[in-house]
Amino acid sequence: MTLTNILIVGAGGFLGSVARYLSSVSIDQKLNSTFPYGTFTVNLVGAFVLGLVYGWASQNSNDVSNTRLFLITGFCGGFTTFSTFAFENFNLLTNRMTTTSIVYSTSSLLFGVLLVWIGIWIARHI
Repeated sequence: MTLTNILIVGAGGFLGSVARYLSSVSIDQKLNSTFPYGTFTVNLVGAFVLGLVYGWASQNSNDVSNTRLFLITGFCGGFTTFSTFAFENFNLLTNRMTTTSIVYSTSSLLFGVLLVWIGIWIARHI
């Protein structure tokens, strides 16, 4: 761990967090729903981007460690959010919206894993 690595992750995290905020607020304002579409969308997009970057990096023979730190650890780490996902499920359950919580949790997990796989597959085949 070096100061450079920390700054690379921090820069990616800053950009990812800002992108998450702008995206999720915009989506939630447009859809005005009890379903947390903003967080759902950014988490799935983040899973896909992570898959693309990982797939590309695993095929690249050059040293891409700074790119991986910036995009995967930094940007995707800042863009996606487990804590908000957990809190939104807590709120859904508190408001007795159990079915919505189950759909949200299950679809987030299934589609998230699927999109990581699709991202890796695409990156390895282009």
